[in-house]
Amino acid sequence: MGSSAEATPQMAFARFVRRVIDDAREQRGWTVTELAAHTGVGRSTVFRWLAGDWHDYPELAKVRGFCAALDVPVAAAFRALGLPDGPPTARRAVDDAPVEADVQMILARLADPTVPADEKHQIRDLLRYLARRPARQAG
Repeated sequence: MGSSAEATPQMAFARFVRRVIDDAREQRGWTVTELAAHTGVGRSTVFRWLAGDWHDYPELAKVRGFCAALDVPVAAAFRALGLPDGPPTARRAVDDAPVEADVQMILARLADPTVPADEKHQIRDLLRYLARRPARQAG
């Protein structure tokens, strides 16, 4: 089993990025500078991802571009970040549609660059709290 630090999205994503960089170095001979140039993700961003040095989730467009340039499934990156990894309709029953609309609103809020960072942090804290609560028994 891993340590509690490995359970954070920052550390899980850092491990994912490290594996991808190591593969790119081994298979393509790319340095981090070359990787940054090919993926469109700046070196400083790559190093922040590697260090787990972020509070707001990485820009999903950058994560998608990073994965696409390296032929890595974006779902693997999203799983490391603790985010949904595919279209919601593929994973949920039709009767869950109202929940999906709520989830889409939350994801849109988190992705919106005009939403203040402290508000995004509060949303994530609340989601983590809710995700860790024991499920209620139907009665």
